[in-house]
Amino acid sequence: MKALIFAAGLGTRLKPITDTLPKALVPVCGEPLLYHVICKLRSAGYDELVVNVHHFPEQIKAYLASHDFGVKIGISDESERLLETGGGIAHARTLLEPLDQPFLIHNVDIVSNLDLSWFRSETRPGALATLLVSERQTSRYLLFNGEMRLVGWTNVATGEVRSPYPGLRPEECRRFAFAGIHNIGPGIFDAFAALDMPERFPIMDFYLKACADYPIYGVPAPDLTLVDVGKIDTLADAERICATLLP
Repeated sequence: MKALIFAAGLGTRLKPITDTLPKALVPVCGEPLLYHVICKLRSAGYDELVVNVHHFPEQIKAYLASHDFGVKIGISDESERLLETGGGIAHARTLLEPLDQPFLIHNVDIVSNLDLSWFRSETRPGALATLLVSERQTSRYLLFNGEMRLVGWTNVATGEVRSPYPGLRPEECRRFAFAGIHNIGPGIFDAFAALDMPERFPIMDFYLKACADYPIYGVPAPDLTLVDVGKIDTLADAERICATLLP
């Protein structure tokens, strides 16, 4: 099974640590974030991984070259230009193909107790994408209908709504926060082409453009504990979660 680890981000909110270190190598419980994600994927049966790189890419390449994780790991190099999440998927296409089943995407800065095998089992037949979501408090939410199919997005602080459905009323939708892990069907690259996506774009822009024509679902995980290690003050939370997950 295949998975793509998003590790190309600049990690600006983790400065000054990321002034000299890529976010993927920021240590949690004595090991880099990338180590924890690779081990989690391997334990769930993923044996072909792709890691995208941009910020201090040589450090990540050197780290991977010096460790044997017992799985195949390819590098999707975005050193010349950061392509954002959607462009990053498109750029990694040759490393992910051939595709005969969905592949997983996991942000490198997510530390959680998610059972990845369970999440994989929640993928509906024919779904273009299945997004892990949670009920955590935030200002930006994905909007779903009663069947948990994606219909839009809203920023509750500004009142902004984005949706391919004119007149969508957020208060009539189910509202969840995206959790940085998603399962994507093999048809994603054809869908990118059909919607004429540019070389560089966020995957959420694509989802919000595509959700009227392609089945994109959300899955809330029961008893989910998750930290997005995006800021310095989240490192302590990540340490606590990580410590409970170590054997």
